[in-house]
Amino acid sequence: MNFISTRGGGKVTGAQAIVRGLADDGGLFVPETFPQVTREELESMIPMGYAERAAKILGLYLGEYDKDELLAACEAAYSKFEGDPAPLVRIDEGVYMLELWHGPTCAFKDMALTVLPYLLRKGADICGIRETILILVATSGDTGKAALEGFKDAEGVKIMVFYPNEGVSKMQKLQMCTQDGGNVNVVAVRGNFDDCQTAVKEIFSDPARTDALKKAGVVLSSANSINFGRLAPQIAYYFSAYLDLVSGGQIQMGEEIDFTVPTGNFGNILAGYYAKRMGLPVRRLHCASNLNNILSDFLETGVYDMRREFYKTTSPSMDILVSSNLERLLFEASGRNASLTAERMRALKTDLKYSVTAEELAFIRETFDGGFASEETSVEAMYDVFVDTGYVMDTHTGCAMKVAVDWFEKNKKDETKMVIVSTANPYKFPQDVLYAVTGNDVKDSFKGIKRLHAATAMAIPKNLLALRDKPPRFTKVVSADKLFEEITEFVK
Repeated sequence: MNFISTRGGGKVTGAQAIVRGLADDGGLFVPETFPQVTREELESMIPMGYAERAAKILGLYLGEYDKDELLAACEAAYSKFEGDPAPLVRIDEGVYMLELWHGPTCAFKDMALTVLPYLLRKGADICGIRETILILVATSGDTGKAALEGFKDAEGVKIMVFYPNEGVSKMQKLQMCTQDGGNVNVVAVRGNFDDCQTAVKEIFSDPARTDALKKAGVVLSSANSINFGRLAPQIAYYFSAYLDLVSGGQIQMGEEIDFTVPTGNFGNILAGYYAKRMGLPVRRLHCASNLNNILSDFLETGVYDMRREFYKTTSPSMDILVSSNLERLLFEASGRNASLTAERMRALKTDLKYSVTAEELAFIRETFDGGFASEETSVEAMYDVFVDTGYVMDTHTGCAMKVAVDWFEKNKKDETKMVIVSTANPYKFPQDVLYAVTGNDVKDSFKGIKRLHAATAMAIPKNLLALRDKPPRFTKVVSADKLFEEITEFVK
């Protein structure tokens, strides 16, 4: 299968799309066509384990990769998880949690970033690339640690992560700044996630900088969801959740279901849309935001307007105003009009806003709707579920729960099954989760872990407890205009 840029340009292979990460014109790579999965093929996937299902979906997009090697890579990646990599938990009649945080860093980013190192290294081999690959990552918290863990000490690869200095939780910061590995580097940036992401994307699209790195024997790639190699493995868990509902007798094959997804950079929910385009019976995708509700506003009005206050919240991975993967949806809504998509991205950069037509908004709203949770209402949703069922969720999932509850209150006769995508282990945000379920407020993260365990009896991940006695390796803080200087120093 070939891939094209959302902003124009020629075709590339799947391997080339993964190795490059971002198109030369600054656009995002999308599949030239969406592979279709028939009902018979869905039924054949029911008895498969998660790794086999994931390899099946990846193989539909990445034809130049050997299918046996893909399967072996998925089996190796998901063997790092505790039990089922993506279990479904029923919490109410017709409502389920898809838990995506049983991997090595306790966040859903592990679902893709344990597989991406293979996809990237194999892709480089297919493309004949012999230079060192430098992975640049802008993170709002979870992607950074998952990428560092996935690529640490990988042959022929270096990885550099940039995160907003005051924009991640203490536990997320500790996970990144204590990372081991001889090929890793972590730098804090003054500003927010959008500042980090914009600076990294500008480096990718600057020929002078990329040429200078290439002369030094280094080529750039990305582990953010702008890279299709990050996005593709995420499609698999939508298929797997559906198949588990069928095999568990919760739905009939062919019955449509909904997903509610906590959303920041729009990659997670876009993977669900791609699954639908491939033939998975998905009715609606409910986009859940926090106070930074630019996406819910866009889905209501068709206007994407960054001229608004930026909030730091207890769901920091969603503290984003530039949702990069929305560009891929705009491309589809416009009838794959690359020049129009490029024009809108230029408008976002210069005017901080763009709008879509009524027809395009109608196309988007056939599948998507949006809602948001304030700090207070997300806490209320987390508390109510804990009291009623004993189920504990993290702050991002709390936002999704609030949006799902709002949907059911407005659509009381709706009997469509709902899957809420749960994106992080509650212990990654122990103080905020403790406050939500008990009302107790503590200042120290590790005291929070201890008291949350006492209140819930939920198992504590050993890798988070170990952070308490692990000294930080990375402490540098720079302004966003100094990223390239840090990169050149790192690759010397």
